[in-house]
Amino acid sequence: MDAKTHYRSKLTTPQAAVAEIRSGENVAMAMAVAQPPALLTALAARVEGGELERLNLWYFHSMEHAARTILRYDLLDRVRPHCMFLTRIERDIITRAAGDGRSAIEFVPVAFSESAKLLSEDVAVDTFVVAVSPMDRHGWFTFGTGNDYASTVARSARRLVVEVNPNMPRVFGDSLLHISEVDAIVEHEAPLAELAFPESTPEDEAIARTVAGLIENGSCLQMGIGTLPNAVCAMLGDHKDLGIHTELLTPGLADLIRCGAVTNRCKTTYPGRSVFTFAMGDRAFYDFLDDNPAIHSAPVQVVNDPRHIAKNDKVISVNATLQVDLGGACNSEHLLGRQYSGSGGQLDFVRGAAASRGGKSIIVCHSTAKDGTVSRIVPRLDGPVTVPRNDTRIVVTEYGMVDLKGKSLGERAEALIAIAHPRFREGLTKSLESGRLT
Repeated sequence: MDAKTHYRSKLTTPQAAVAEIRSGENVAMAMAVAQPPALLTALAARVEGGELERLNLWYFHSMEHAARTILRYDLLDRVRPHCMFLTRIERDIITRAAGDGRSAIEFVPVAFSESAKLLSEDVAVDTFVVAVSPMDRHGWFTFGTGNDYASTVARSARRLVVEVNPNMPRVFGDSLLHISEVDAIVEHEAPLAELAFPESTPEDEAIARTVAGLIENGSCLQMGIGTLPNAVCAMLGDHKDLGIHTELLTPGLADLIRCGAVTNRCKTTYPGRSVFTFAMGDRAFYDFLDDNPAIHSAPVQVVNDPRHIAKNDKVISVNATLQVDLGGACNSEHLLGRQYSGSGGQLDFVRGAAASRGGKSIIVCHSTAKDGTVSRIVPRLDGPVTVPRNDTRIVVTEYGMVDLKGKSLGERAEALIAIAHPRFREGLTKSLESGRLT
């Protein structure tokens, strides 16, 4: 059977594509931009119509079309979301559910690097739904913006349903999916979800200047999500021969490729190519990814493996945190007594950069939160440890940077107090003097 005939034999409607899903099953959906809106709409309609109950939904990082469909609050008595990385969508659900005296989200702690293994080996996924780029004449789709766990779970799930979106970029790398591997195909053209960053603040700019000063020519970059990493990218345009090996590819990194600051010629792995496992940006960014052989997509268990990261020299990992305690431990996922996001791949890259020859792991944060009323540098963390103090090296706030490597607990505390907001330094010093550190 030729590819086009094979394709037509599997082409169906969204309603028919989800009709085989049964109550009590495990359904996994792709993450972020690769979540398929037509399939999620059809699945939500089955739940709303009373056809499905006790549906276990597994995923990382939801987007608005998931919020409008399968994650609607009125459906969550029949859908049980198992979320590995919370966004505003889950935070809003959790807040509303707490007001109703119930729980509605099952948070599953897992490192991003382990997510593919979790979903393919430890969870018996019955159906996986994902948006893909159109098939070529040889019968190959690509996973577009979302390789991450998708390329693995697509092959381990009992049933694979793809939503073909002509707006999904066709990417190079380890991102191919053959028509023979697919059980059902739905066609649906829709704009891809876009990521917007707020304008950077003076504090962002101060932190970004410090971080940019730590990055040498020939460094290999990993940037986390948010305004701060984007501000750092904006200050690296004059650098030379930078490389990219990052879990998240963003417009800020793409701009460095466009301007010539990124050549990837100094990398050991995938020389000449910028490596990512998922991507988020705007329409121009997605157009840049499309059919671009300089961009290499790979599964998360490869991209986020610290051993693989460390094969490149001068890896620079830049990630934001919510709190740093006086010993250097970081809480990047828990806020005001509740889970705020997730550990994601932060520790993966902290350790990968630390093991890289000439590498630097950089943790960034504003010195305060809640309009300056709360210090982000604290005697003790309010939540779980995302990055253990053994792993934290460079910490940067708008008041400067400290390198904790080789410092004792007392020396770490003094150094961190020096980059805390001035109004909190006295209180932090008293905490240190009272012996609350150890």
